[in-house]
Amino acid sequence: MSPTDEIIPVLKKLRMSGILQSLDLRLRQALDGDLSHVEFLLRLLTDELERRESKQTQLRLGRARFEHQRTIEDFNFAFNPTLPKAKILDLCTGRFLDSHTNILLVGPAGVGKSHVAQAIGHRACLAGRRVLYTTAHQLFTALRAARADGSYDRKLLQFTTPDLLILDDLGLRPLQHDEPMDLYEVIRQRYERTSTVITSNRAVEEWYPLFGDALLASAAMDRLLHHSHLLTLEGRSYRTAG
Repeated sequence: MSPTDEIIPVLKKLRMSGILQSLDLRLRQALDGDLSHVEFLLRLLTDELERRESKQTQLRLGRARFEHQRTIEDFNFAFNPTLPKAKILDLCTGRFLDSHTNILLVGPAGVGKSHVAQAIGHRACLAGRRVLYTTAHQLFTALRAARADGSYDRKLLQFTTPDLLILDDLGLRPLQHDEPMDLYEVIRQRYERTSTVITSNRAVEEWYPLFGDALLASAAMDRLLHHSHLLTLEGRSYRTAG
C-alpha cells in the first residue's frame, strides 16, 4: 500500500478528502521546486480552504433563490447613462449591511431595478452573507399559506432572519386581507437588525396607501425609511429596446 493510499482514510476522518484533488499536483511541485515541508503543507491547506469557500459560496447563492443570476459586471450602464452608477457600485460593496441600512429602488418597468437588486445580493453572497430573494407576491402567498396550516411563525423567520432580504416588485397591486400586517411584521422584525432591498414601480410616497391604514403605514414606513438609501432609476426600458 502506497503512502497516498494510507492517507485517504485519514483525510476522510478529518473531512478533508478534497485535498486529494490537488495532492498529486502539489507533490510534483514539491519535487520540481524543492518546496519545504511547511510550504508544501501550506499549499495543500490553502487549496482545501479555497474549495470549501467556493462550496459555501455556491450554497449561499443557491439558498438565495435568485430569479436570475444577475451580476453587476453584466449590467449595461451605457444603455441608461443617467443611472447613478457610482452609487450602485458603492452599494455592491455591501458596506450598507454593516449598518443594517435598507435600499429602496424605484422607477418605471424595465430600467434594471431587479437586476441591480439581485446584483447587490450576488455580491453579498460572495462576501459570506445570507441572502434571500423573493417577489412581493411570493412572500404574501407563502405567508398566507403558512397562516392557514399553522406554520406562520416559522415561515416568517425565513423572511426576517437573512442578512439581506430582496423584496422585488412591491406595489404591483394593492395589499389585501392580512398582507399589510404581514409586510409590517417583516419590516418591524428586520428593523435595525438586518438589511432589506425593495424594488417598486411606485414612488415611495405611493407605498403608504398600500397598507390601507394610516397608523400601520406610518409605523412601517418610519422604520423602513429610518436607515435607507433611496435610488430612483429612470430611462429607457431594456425589455422594449431594439
